[in-house]
Amino acid sequence: MTTTEAAVPSLSIGEVAERTGLSVHALRFYEREGLLVGPVQRTSGGRRRYTSLDVEWLLICVKLRESGMPLVDLKHFAELVRRGPGNEAERLQLLDAHRQRVDAQIQALEECRSVIAWKVGVYAEHLARGEADGLWDPTT
Repeated sequence: MTTTEAAVPSLSIGEVAERTGLSVHALRFYEREGLLVGPVQRTSGGRRRYTSLDVEWLLICVKLRESGMPLVDLKHFAELVRRGPGNEAERLQLLDAHRQRVDAQIQALEECRSVIAWKVGVYAEHLARGEADGLWDPTT
């Protein structure tokens, strides 16, 4: 390890996988796809070393992907961040469009949950009264 490598606290790919919930394979994929905002540092032996800023960024990426952000949008967002100051309005537009998609998904799921809760109530009521025979029976 060089003096520079020793001066900056860094994490191995396994440690980053553990902290982010991403697999080692996924971390390599994120790097290949240009989803990180900076280059992954390497030891003199070629092993990847990540900083706490890399981990913070990856945790954001995880949440954006978990919430359904398309890979192409995540790549574009990472590219904008890498470019630095001056494109904050474009970043905001991208994030706001994603938030609106997530809000629509939440609304749709709430409507589904409402129908399911109603059906649960119908079945529970019929079972409690002992009148469940033939409830939605397609053979009658």
